Amino acid sequence: MKVGVIMGGISSEREVSLKTGEVILAHLDREKYDVKPIAITKREELIDKVKGIDIALLALHGSYGEDGTVQGALETLGIPYTGSGVLSSSICMDKDLSKKLLRAEGISTPDWVCWNSIEEYDPEAIGRMGYPVIVKPNSGGSSIGTELVTDENALHKAVQEAFRWDESVMIESYIKGEEITCSILDGELLPIIGIRSAQSEWFDYQAKYVDGGAEEQVITLPTKLDERVRSMAMNCFKVLKCSVYGRVDMMIRDGIPYVLEVNTLPGMTTNSLLPKSAKAAGIPFSELLDRIIACSWEERTKKRGEMNNVE
Repeated sequence: MKVGVIMGGISSEREVSLKTGEVILAHLDREKYDVKPIAITKREELIDKVKGIDIALLALHGSYGEDGTVQGALETLGIPYTGSGVLSSSICMDKDLSKKLLRAEGISTPDWVCWNSIEEYDPEAIGRMGYPVIVKPNSGGSSIGTELVTDENALHKAVQEAFRWDESVMIESYIKGEEITCSILDGELLPIIGIRSAQSEWFDYQAKYVDGGAEEQVITLPTKLDERVRSMAMNCFKVLKCSVYGRVDMMIRDGIPYVLEVNTLPGMTTNSLLPKSAKAAGIPFSELLDRIIACSWEERTKKRGEMNNVE
C-alpha cells in the first residue's frame, strides 16, 4: 500500500502539522507501506502531489486540512483518507456550531458567545456572562491566538488578536477545574489522561508543545464520574458524526464534566496526547498508525461501496 503523509498546509498550525508529519514518517512500518511524504504549501498543489497514492494519511491541522476541505478534495479524487469524513470535520472545526449541537443533545459545555466581526464587540455581554473567559479563534487550534482574560481591560486586545487568526471569535466561560482528554480509536475509548500545565494557569501553546510544559498522565476517576465522562465522550463522537479516531477535551468542576471541543485530527507529535493514551493502552505508535490506516481504509471503502449500490 502506498501511503501519502500529507502535512504542512496553509493554516496557523502549519509548524505543528509538520512536526506531526515528521513523527508519523518516523514510525510508519516501511515493510508494510510504501511511504510518500507530501508537504503542502498552497491549495493547488494537492491534486498533483497525491497522484498514485492508495491512501492519504492526514497529518494536517487547522483550515484546509482539518475542516473538511482536503477531505472533500480527496473524496472527489477517489482517494481514501484517514480520520473523520467531510461533514464531521467541518462541524468540529467550527467550535460555535459543534457546541450548539452538543448542547442541543444535553451535553454540558461552557457558556459562550461568538462574534463574526469586531463590530459585534460587546463587553457588556461578557460582563453578564462573567469573567474569567477564554478568547479564541472560532476555527483555530493549538491555542494559537487564544488568551485567558480576567477583566474588561484585557478583553478588547484579546479579541483583536483572535480576529487576526480567524473570521469569527469565540468568548467562552473559563471552567477552572481538572482538565482531561478522552482519546477514541475505532469505537474504543482509550485511557483517560489528566492534564496539568507546569507554568501557566491553562493548557496553552507552550504547555502543549514544549517539553515539560505540562504534566500529562493516565488518571482513574471515581466510578460514577468515569462512567459519565466515557458516556459523554462517545456520545460526542456520535452526535458530531466522527469516525476512526479523535479526541474529546473536557474540564471537570465540582464533579461535573464539561466538553470543550472535539478534535478530528489530534496532534501526533512526541508530546501529543492521543499517542500517550494509546501507549497506556498497550498500543505502540507504529501499531496506532496501522490501526488508523486499516480502520480508515475500511470506513472509506465501505462508504464508496454504499454509494455504488445506490447508483
